[in-house]
Amino acid sequence: MTEYERSRTMPALPEPVFDEATGPGRLDTWMPRDLHVRVDDPPAATVHEDRGDTDERALLRTRREQLRMEWGTRDDGRYAGWLQVAGLDGGTSQVTVHLSFFEEDSAPPRETVEQELDESLARLEEQVRLRADSGG
Repeated sequence: MTEYERSRTMPALPEPVFDEATGPGRLDTWMPRDLHVRVDDPPAATVHEDRGDTDERALLRTRREQLRMEWGTRDDGRYAGWLQVAGLDGGTSQVTVHLSFFEEDSAPPRETVEQELDESLARLEEQVRLRADSGG
């Protein structure tokens, strides 16, 4: 099994950060640019990857009361991940994203995953900042 985890501080309280990360139609604004999530009939979802032009049947569960979102492959269980938002002092939050690849040969290169995690969290932070600046 190969695992990756990244965290980033966000300039807002946990609930608005969670809403920004998990809201309908918001996933594509911060996730890796070549991944597109379509929620079919929750928790069923489909993930389209531009690089391979493939669709993957997935599961996506959101637990607002825990400020947690979990996802993974639906048919073969080879991949899973989660996002957790936690409140920090001063009205800020920390977002942690964790990815698990259960088959070594299905894990992308470490450098690629780490870069995409960093870029995705930076995009999420920018979305949170824009929403906070606009009073939303």
